[in-house]
Amino acid sequence: MARSTMKPTPILETERLILRELCHEDTEDMMRLHSHPVVQRYTGEGVITTPEGIINKIAEKQADYRKYGYGRWATILKEGDEFVGWAGLAYLPEFDEIDVGYRFLPEFWGRGLATEATRGILSYAFNELKLKRIVAIAMKENKASIRVMEKAGMQFEKYAPYFPEGEDLAWYVMKNEILGI
Repeated sequence: MARSTMKPTPILETERLILRELCHEDTEDMMRLHSHPVVQRYTGEGVITTPEGIINKIAEKQADYRKYGYGRWATILKEGDEFVGWAGLAYLPEFDEIDVGYRFLPEFWGRGLATEATRGILSYAFNELKLKRIVAIAMKENKASIRVMEKAGMQFEKYAPYFPEGEDLAWYVMKNEILGI
């Protein structure tokens, strides 16, 4: 759906994408994303089927922007000003790690957009935010997401659960070599 309202200032841009904070005007697009069972398949989250659920999800992301200075950002295709999904950083307090993640509508899969967004986010995280280490986590069956991590230059670190009773997930990492860490 094309954006027609005033948009928040972009956080970063790549060749084909604009990443900016999510806002209330993204509610309908976020509903399409989070209510899609194929999109949610490998996320560990159920589908969200109510506007209230989406409003809460956007509010969570906005709280992260204020608390950490980063978060999951609306990802907009420059050509056509189309909502693709979201991509960005999230602090995982249970692990004291910062995660890069992405979730896109299926019609945008297979175009290299997740890799492009991830590369841009990693560059921003290391060069602008001066972060030391970024992880990415995916279910072992989610081969497409794992491929994005690899194409973005992340290295496999381990198989480990996200929840103590959960199955092992693939953990990838990238360290900020600029800081010599």
